[in-house]
Amino acid sequence: MTNDDDALVVGVDFGTLSGRAVVVRVRDGAELGAAVHEYRHGVVDRVLPATGAALPPDWALQVPQDYRDVLRSAVPAALADAGADPARVIGVGTDFTACTMVPTTADGTPLCELPEFAGNPHAYVKLWRHHAAQPQADRINELAARRREKWLPRYGGLISAEWEFAKGLELLEEAPEVYAAMDRWVEAADWIVWQLTGRYVRNACTAGYKGVYQDGRYPSRDFLAALDPGFADFVADKVEQPIGALGAEAGTLTAAAAAWTGLPEGIAVAVGNVDAHVTAPAARAVEPGQMVAIMGTSTCHVMSGDVLREVPGMCGVVDGGIVPGLWGYEAGQSGVGDIFAWYMENQVPPRYHEQASERGISVHDLLSELAAAQEIGEHGLVALDWHSGNRSVLVDHELSGIVVGMTLGTRAEDVYRALVEATAFGTRVIIDSFTDAGVPVRELIVAGGLLRNPLLMQIYADVVNLPLSVIGSAQGPALGSALHAAVAAGAYPDIRAASAAMGAKEPSVYQPVRANVEAYERLFAEYAELYDHFGRGGNDVMHRLRAIRRAAVARREGED
Repeated sequence: MTNDDDALVVGVDFGTLSGRAVVVRVRDGAELGAAVHEYRHGVVDRVLPATGAALPPDWALQVPQDYRDVLRSAVPAALADAGADPARVIGVGTDFTACTMVPTTADGTPLCELPEFAGNPHAYVKLWRHHAAQPQADRINELAARRREKWLPRYGGLISAEWEFAKGLELLEEAPEVYAAMDRWVEAADWIVWQLTGRYVRNACTAGYKGVYQDGRYPSRDFLAALDPGFADFVADKVEQPIGALGAEAGTLTAAAAAWTGLPEGIAVAVGNVDAHVTAPAARAVEPGQMVAIMGTSTCHVMSGDVLREVPGMCGVVDGGIVPGLWGYEAGQSGVGDIFAWYMENQVPPRYHEQASERGISVHDLLSELAAAQEIGEHGLVALDWHSGNRSVLVDHELSGIVVGMTLGTRAEDVYRALVEATAFGTRVIIDSFTDAGVPVRELIVAGGLLRNPLLMQIYADVVNLPLSVIGSAQGPALGSALHAAVAAGAYPDIRAASAAMGAKEPSVYQPVRANVEAYERLFAEYAELYDHFGRGGNDVMHRLRAIRRAAVARREGED
């Protein structure tokens, strides 16, 4: 190990569209260099790259080679950006979106890389936002509720279509030949560590939050068999693996991975982790009541608590799921930045794009500027932020977005502001659910790319009526992974110590404005009424429309 004052670690964050690496000084958390690598294939949700075959609705895949390319490109580029001597690097940590699943052979080869499966979409990585397993999730939830499975309340009473078991059951039932050939059903967070170390270690975070691993066990063989007889040995044959503690060393960097990355062979590689969960210590949020909202394409809400409570619709609660000694809670919104991006690309008239281009600003900035000039409620709209379904607290990915109140006078900036407000209202529902369940939220800390939008941040502060702190890093997850690398390398005894030394937070940057809080209470009441009507059984039209859409797509494909 090099002198402590000189030691460096590298954090690598694998996001939805790209991977980014950051070089961090161990003694104080200074970020010395960073680089981003865009995935060549991005999100595969239209056609399969190998064949050009159309994918069904609600599918979202990725190509695992894109992840390896991040190691080959972003890590060396970050080292170069830092002007750092690679010999000073003592450890590397990684994080991933979740639940993102890779079907592999026994040696970790993704099935999509085998010639016989290159044309089968089920052999590819199923990204977190692959929502086609909703029917399987519904069956898991119905059976677990009927049998009163003890693990179900730990997930707010509902398992998500995004998670390991629903996607695994979908694989068995829709592509049994792929399921039979699959030796391991691997979280991408663990697969990338396997690539770096040559060892497959299952991380405690995804096992608990996405793999239904509670109190030292998975759902029973009897439960799985009741779902489908062929699913009985899913855990034993495809999932079960030694579990590594967060911040522990999963292994050391292999010679091959050292050649990819330019890092020294033999340095510590931290156990894998989830992007949202590693961000909490990076934002110095390691105490009860500090909720971190990692806002990007989606938003994940994580916080620690000193009590175990059942929070309706939460994504999960795991003992030590974020920091040791506390219960780690997770909730989330499936679409946030994705909704804004969809709106820009598909709904905003050309004249707005032209005006933004003439001024040399983004369309987001232009619409934010126009929307900021409005009084609260002036647009006369209220929206539901379900364009990618609802993760918390309804846990239903068959739901869809809606905007109420549009007239012939409605303008692009009106809808834009309504969509921003809708995502803030969705976060308010989550915070209220935690508070009502006895897990109070006293501070909201924002991380992720969307914190750069001051209009959005002020709207959130006013809607949730809490001061908003912001992480002191533009690369929150990558910094969090670097913190875990420092612990794995032995530079700090635990993640709390690493957080105190290397984390960064700017407290109470945005304060709620009393008049705005009162104005938003009226709009939130309308949102809540729509939320219950369309999400809790008042009107099932969104589910019926999904069924009509699937039938129409099936007819068209049949004609082709």
